[in-house]
Amino acid sequence: MEVQAPAKLNLTLDVLGKRPDGYHDLRMVMQTITLADRVVLEPTQGGEVRVQSDLSFLPGGEKNLAGAAALRFYEALGRDCEGLDIALTKRVPVCAGMAGGSSDAAAVLRALNELEGTPFTREQLCRIGEQVGSDVPYCVMGGTALAEGRGEVLTPLPALPPCWVVVCKPDFPISTPELFGRIDSCRVRCRPDTEGVLAALAAGDLGGVARRMYNVFEDVLLPRQQSAVGEIKHILIECGALGANMSGTGPTAFGLFDREAAAREAFERLHIRYADTFLAQTV
Repeated sequence: MEVQAPAKLNLTLDVLGKRPDGYHDLRMVMQTITLADRVVLEPTQGGEVRVQSDLSFLPGGEKNLAGAAALRFYEALGRDCEGLDIALTKRVPVCAGMAGGSSDAAAVLRALNELEGTPFTREQLCRIGEQVGSDVPYCVMGGTALAEGRGEVLTPLPALPPCWVVVCKPDFPISTPELFGRIDSCRVRCRPDTEGVLAALAAGDLGGVARRMYNVFEDVLLPRQQSAVGEIKHILIECGALGANMSGTGPTAFGLFDREAAAREAFERLHIRYADTFLAQTV
């Protein structure tokens, strides 16, 4: 079976505080887009779950979220996996704030559920995914949703009006634990207008959503990181984006466009400088 594993973007991201269990309470409006990995599952014999990818540095087996998802699925089913080969063709950049690994895991859960005759509801699949990673339940659900708790408490929202998206990842990594550590040690000066975004979604107001997008992690980037993300956002807005934001803990920035021609212009300008630049649409 071949399935797609679409990337997610954060239309908003707010960190409400650190919890006693070490996680953080988050409040985020999430959106899936057409940029996606390709995931192929092939049942085998021998009881082993194997994961292969076109990126040689990614781990295999249970160390890969896709492999871990397969094992958690069969544990919930109450029997051992007879054997499974998972092949990943990566298009979503790694460590980019777009839940590429979590989306691969969610795609495996959805595919196995279909292969096994749909023993689990979507909500039950989300709970299985919660054991794999905080973003996996949202990636199982997809679409437009409010994510709370550590990301696993989900509320479906009215769909974001269809639009074009230009996604651009600068060529440097960002440490997620380091970024959470920085936000714990400073006062958050500006927070997203989440209620305003929810109201704009309910009204079908794309511009209203785009103008209110915000991610609190942008305030705690290092100066070099902040400069690069800011420059990408500036180019997106200059080309006609209705709004621009950083996704997750970054460093990917994206813009929402209501005109394909403007989105293509932004894509062409950014792609010259950044290899990981993509033109997509919302799902």
